[in-house]
Amino acid sequence: METIDVRPAAKTAATANDQPPTLPAGGHGRFRSFGRRRIVWLLGALLVAAAGAFTYYWAFGKTKVLYATAAVERGDIESTVVAAGVLQPVLYVDVGAQTSGKLQSLKVKRGDQVTKNQLLAEIDPVLADTALTSANATLQNITSQHALKQAQLTLAQAQRDRNDKLFAEGLISTDERDVARANFEVASADVAALSAQMKQAAAAVDTTKANLGYTKITAPMAGEVVSISTLEGQTINANQQAPNILRIADVSTMTVWSQVSEADIGDVMPGQDVYFTVLAGSRRWNSKVRQILPTPELINNVVFYDVLFDIPNPDRQLNIQMTAQVFIVLAQSKGVLLIPAAAVGNAPQGSQINVQVLKPDGSIELRPIKIGIKSEISAEVTDGLKEKEQVVIRATSATGTPTKSPLTTRKGP
Repeated sequence: METIDVRPAAKTAATANDQPPTLPAGGHGRFRSFGRRRIVWLLGALLVAAAGAFTYYWAFGKTKVLYATAAVERGDIESTVVAAGVLQPVLYVDVGAQTSGKLQSLKVKRGDQVTKNQLLAEIDPVLADTALTSANATLQNITSQHALKQAQLTLAQAQRDRNDKLFAEGLISTDERDVARANFEVASADVAALSAQMKQAAAAVDTTKANLGYTKITAPMAGEVVSISTLEGQTINANQQAPNILRIADVSTMTVWSQVSEADIGDVMPGQDVYFTVLAGSRRWNSKVRQILPTPELINNVVFYDVLFDIPNPDRQLNIQMTAQVFIVLAQSKGVLLIPAAAVGNAPQGSQINVQVLKPDGSIELRPIKIGIKSEISAEVTDGLKEKEQVVIRATSATGTPTKSPLTTRKGP
């Protein structure tokens, strides 16, 4: 290769006149050829770098989306109203005392099974016996007075009749006739008054007899003694109110008192299926709504309504005051297509929405579907999907950033 020396030469007479150095013959062409090669090389390097950057972006710089999917499955679904409840006996009665006195004896204890008219307790009968003796004496006294007045009335009547005849014959004066008549009227009034007193005394006797009978307290119904509020030896005062001694309940059938909020009570009605569980086990009891009480209860500024339903309890597994978790069934379907509730978001029952479906080739399809019954876990699909298809529940980027939801809701027909 020929080397072009462009270094300045030693100063000569020619350079003394500031003349530029001269190149050998043919030097300008070779210099221009070398410059073109450098430009072509630089352009090629830029193209290769650009192609490499494009390839790297296409392979590694494109944002990847990760899809969490769930298969469309066939199963059962139900829409429910969830409430808390408490168990109470379907029928119970508080047994009280109708007479005052000391509770002399208590014949039963908690948990005892009793029959109707069985003796439960006895109150000291001394006061009732004394009152009955006094009432009988009063009645006997009035009865004797009544007999006396009745004899006087008979005499007065005879004197009146005799004087009326004598007066008609002109044998006695008018005054004597009138006196006999007046005596008869007075005797009749005395007999009537004592007859009334006899009835009053007889009523007092009946009352004291009843009070004496009340000292023996019997069961008004068959059932179980579930509570006792008065113990032997305590004094009972029945003059102001009837004090309770014990409670008898029929626990062969229990009633669940469930509290439903005013937001859900509009969907609840008598006859709906209902089931519940208790904390004491995992068994599920089934029944139907019997009654919705019209008067609400305010708890922590929330309005609740009592919904009642009955459940047989022959094996006594349900006890009074047990806590129940109640599920009132609003709608249910069996053997239908189901997808997770997360796939439909807040879309209501009966609405039409668009969901993402992951196709076998890995692509995503936006599919319109119609929702049937919806629960907290699943949603029924009545149109738009087939069994085993994959529905996108959540889509996130490779960096973990959630992507925008594709769900759009349309009101059902």
